[in-house]
Amino acid sequence: MKAFKYLFEIEKKPRKGLLTIEWVAIGYTVLTTLFILFAYTKMYNPEPMLWGRLRILLTTAALWLVYRLVPCRFTHFCRPVVQLCLLGWWYPDTYELNRIFPCFDHYFVAIEQRLFGCQPALLFPQLCTSPVLSELFHMGYGSYYFLMVVVTCYYFAFRYAEFNRATFVIFSSFIAYYLIFIFLPVVGPQYYYMAVGTDQIAQGVFPDLGHYFATHQESLPIPGYQDGFFYQFVVDAHNAGERPTAAFPSSHVGVTTVLLLLAWHSRSRLLFWLIVPFYVLMFFATFYIQAHYLIDAIAGLLSGVVFYFALWAVYSFFPD
Repeated sequence: MKAFKYLFEIEKKPRKGLLTIEWVAIGYTVLTTLFILFAYTKMYNPEPMLWGRLRILLTTAALWLVYRLVPCRFTHFCRPVVQLCLLGWWYPDTYELNRIFPCFDHYFVAIEQRLFGCQPALLFPQLCTSPVLSELFHMGYGSYYFLMVVVTCYYFAFRYAEFNRATFVIFSSFIAYYLIFIFLPVVGPQYYYMAVGTDQIAQGVFPDLGHYFATHQESLPIPGYQDGFFYQFVVDAHNAGERPTAAFPSSHVGVTTVLLLLAWHSRSRLLFWLIVPFYVLMFFATFYIQAHYLIDAIAGLLSGVVFYFALWAVYSFFPD
């Protein structure tokens, strides 16, 4: 009964306008809509993309209206959470937007080679052949979704006063990464190695493939223990929504960095130390499964720290 009352008790001072996270979603929708209209003749699927944006705007308006009719914690919770869930729709959309540009993987592979003297994403899976390590890495990579749910729900249940701010930081971090992915197309090892050939990569041959990935989505098989539970989870997630996009920087590492810092801010040692091992596994998993180059993971870590502190500060100027 206490939980029911907590969720559905009518708020004494309901918020009248849109949440900051909703304004960010609308801003991103408008910006990418203008992009589609200006590049309409070069786009591959412009009409479904435009209709999808209209549905998102209508969904945002409908959630606001439901909250205004029944202003309680539950209807408030639904508003930012739905925006977070819609990130799954926005992710493959970055491919539809950036496929009009040539990919830049040949530059990133060359930088990787100069920095490390090898291709970590090519060698690391060959060195770690243990089924146990495979399952641990795939568990770490798949924990991305679980950790977002845990941190979001923790702030709602135990730090409600900062719930809007926390979800704004998470969502806006994604949006920042998506903007990078649109204008800096890097497909990652699983696609680039496949197109070039791993034998060529091992010999240090990194050709410029131009617009090849605008019409090709073939990727290498994901390395690891193929009978593993977490291996199959990652494969299924990959088949459901992965595209040749979003390699640099690693948003998996970047957003998980943001989640780790949010856990630290919450002052919950349990939450923080729950995330730490998954974070470590996540970092190494990104190039173990060949979704990213090592420099992508490093850039994800650094950018995640920057985005967390910058967005936390920005929210102070636009509080809900």
